[in-house]
Amino acid sequence: MTVPPDRIEELRTLITQASVDYYVHDRPTVDDVVYDGWVRELEALEAEHPELVTPDSPTQRVGAPVATQFSPVIHREAMLSLANARGAEELVEWHRRLRDALRTAGHDEAPDRFVVEPKIDGLAISLTYEQGRFVRGATRGDGTVGEDVTQNLRTIGVIPARLALDDPPPVVEIRGEVYLPLAAFADFNASRAAAGLATFANPRNAAAGSLRQIDPRVTAERPLSMWAYGVGGADGLAPETQLELLDWLRTAGLPVNGDIALCTGIEEAAAACARWEERRAELDFDIDGAVVKLNDLAAQTAAGAVARAPRWAVAYKFAPTTATTYLREIRVNVGRTGALIPFAVMDPVDVGGVTVSRATLHNHEDIARKDLRVGDRVVIQRAGDVIPQVVAPLTQDRDGSEVPFAMPERCPVCGTPVVQPDGEVQMRCPNRSCPEQIVQSIEHFASRGAMDIEGLGAKTVVRLFEVGLVRDVADIYGLAARRDELLALEGFKETSVNNLLEAIRASAAQPWSRVLYAVGIRHVGEVTAQALADVVPSLEELLEAGPEQLADADGVGPVVAASVREYLGSEANLRTLERLRQAGLHMRHEGPPRPAGGPLAGCSVVVTGALEGMTRDEARQAVVHAGGTATDSVSKNTTFVVAGPGAGSKLAKAHKLGIPVVDRDGFGAILAGTRPVPEPADA
Repeated sequence: MTVPPDRIEELRTLITQASVDYYVHDRPTVDDVVYDGWVRELEALEAEHPELVTPDSPTQRVGAPVATQFSPVIHREAMLSLANARGAEELVEWHRRLRDALRTAGHDEAPDRFVVEPKIDGLAISLTYEQGRFVRGATRGDGTVGEDVTQNLRTIGVIPARLALDDPPPVVEIRGEVYLPLAAFADFNASRAAAGLATFANPRNAAAGSLRQIDPRVTAERPLSMWAYGVGGADGLAPETQLELLDWLRTAGLPVNGDIALCTGIEEAAAACARWEERRAELDFDIDGAVVKLNDLAAQTAAGAVARAPRWAVAYKFAPTTATTYLREIRVNVGRTGALIPFAVMDPVDVGGVTVSRATLHNHEDIARKDLRVGDRVVIQRAGDVIPQVVAPLTQDRDGSEVPFAMPERCPVCGTPVVQPDGEVQMRCPNRSCPEQIVQSIEHFASRGAMDIEGLGAKTVVRLFEVGLVRDVADIYGLAARRDELLALEGFKETSVNNLLEAIRASAAQPWSRVLYAVGIRHVGEVTAQALADVVPSLEELLEAGPEQLADADGVGPVVAASVREYLGSEANLRTLERLRQAGLHMRHEGPPRPAGGPLAGCSVVVTGALEGMTRDEARQAVVHAGGTATDSVSKNTTFVVAGPGAGSKLAKAHKLGIPVVDRDGFGAILAGTRPVPEPADA
C-alpha cells in the first residue's frame, strides 16, 4: 500500500497545531481521543516508511537516541546575565545609570517605556530554528558556549518542533527559561523520596537536573515546561520594541507569559514589580524576581552592556521563599473536628524575610509519602508567602541517625484512643468533649469568614476557656452578662472589653448561611454553607431535611449530606443551635431570594486566580446576584470557570474536562449581559 507523503505532512501539521493550542494558548481545540488517534496513525505510517521520518516530527520528541556527552554550542549572541536591583530605590538608581548611558551614546530620548516580565527561577536555554524547524537547543553555559541538549528539549511539549509561521526567518535563536511547575515539583520529589532517590532542594535544581540527563527518555518522564522571553539573533526579523518581539514569539507558537506589562515611567515599573511579588504565591511556577527591560530595541542597542550584563535590563529581586534547615521534632495538634494534624519543629531559618521554626505536615500519609524523618535536613517553603510547609527531605544528606515518625495511638490532649474512619486519610480523636476541639471550634466560629467577631482571636479564646467563661460557642453570647468577670481578668481593659462585646452583639446579624458555616459541620465550607442555605433556608427546615433534600444543594453529595445529618444527630449540637437561636442569631434566610432570572440563572461557576479590581469573594457574590451558583471545585457540572493570573490546578482541570474558561473582562461582559454564557467545547 502506497502512503502519500501529503498525509504524513498533514498529520504532523494537525498534531503540531493542536499542541500549540493546548500548551501555548491554553485552548484545547480537539478531543484527546482525536489527538491520540492522529499520533498513533502518524507513528504507524512512519514505522512503515522510515525514510519519511524527519527530526521535527512530533513522534521524535520522545525516545531519541541516547547521547554519550553534551557537545559545546556557541551562541549566535552572548547570553548575558542581569544586574540586580533590590527594592524601588535601587531600581531608580539603575534607571539613572541607563539614562546617563543613553545620553553618552547620543540617544537623547528619555528612557520612559519599560516592559516588566516575571523572572522565572529555572534554567536559561536557547532554541535555534532554521527555516522554521527546531534544529538545536543549548543551555546558557558560560554565556558564550553552552551545552547541546537538543534531544532533551525535544521532549518538552510546549517547545514547537516547527514555528507556526508561513514565512519563518532563515535562522533564529530564541531565548527562554525551562522550569518545573510547582505542583509537579512536589509530586516529583515525593516520588523520588519514596523510591529512595536523592531529592532536589528547589524546582530550578530539578529542572536543571532533568534537562541534563544523558538519556532523553528520562527527561521525557519529567513534566518540564518553558516560557520564551527573547531572541538572541535572527535573520530577517526586525521588531522595533520588546512588546513586538514578544508578540512575534506568540505568533510563532512559543509560550509567552500572558501577564507581561508595559509601563510608563520607572515608578510604574516598580509598582508592576511589587505586584508580581505580591502574587508570586498564586503562581504555578517559581519566580525569584521581575525583569525590567527598556521597550525600545534601538535604545537597547544604544545602551549596550557593561561587563556581562546589559545596561537596558535589570532583575528586580525578591526575597527567597525556600530554605533548608533541620527537622528536630514532629508534634501533633488536634483540630476542631478531632483531626490529628502533625507539624514540624525545626531549627529556625529565614524564609522570605520571616524566621520560620514550625511548618505544617498535613497528615501521616503525607509524611510517609515524602519519607520525612526526625533529624532530616529538609526544604522549607512559605506557601502563600505565609504558611510554611516542608517540601521534601534532602535524603542524600542522611547519616543513618534519622528516625521515622509514627502517629500517636491516643489523643495527645485528652488521651482518648484515636480512630481512622473508613476511607479517610486523617486520624481523629472521637471525643467531642476534647478540650482542644472545643477551643478550635470556638476560634473557627469567631473567625472572619464565619461570625467575624473581632477581638476574639486564638489567645483570647484560650484564656476565656481556661477560666471557664466560654465552654462552647453559645457561651460567647452570654459574655455581655459577665462583663465584670471579663474586666477582672489580667490584660482585659475596659476599652477592649467594650469593643469585644460590641463585636459579639454585631455578629448576631450575620446571615443564616454564615451561621451554618460557623458551627463547624465537617465538610461544610463557606460556599457549601451558602448552597445549603438556599435549599434549607431556616433551622426548622434543616432539622426536617433528609439526605435527598440536602443533596439538592449544589456541591452537596452523599458525604456532605451524611456529615450534616451526623452533626444534627448529636443532642449537644442541637442544644447549641437552640441556644444560638435564643441569643438572637439569624436562623432563617431573611435576605432577598436568589434571582430567578439573571444572566447566570442555572449556571455553576468556579472562580480561580487573581481578578483585577475584584476579590474572589466579590466575584462569587456577583455570580449569586446574577442568579448563578458559585462552587469551589471544577466538575463536569461546571458551566464555566473564571480564571485570572495565578490560576493553577482548577484551570488545568477545566481544560481537561473541556469546561469553558473566561477571563476577568469576559466575566464582566457576561454579568452585564453583553456576552452570552460560553458553551462547552463539545457543544
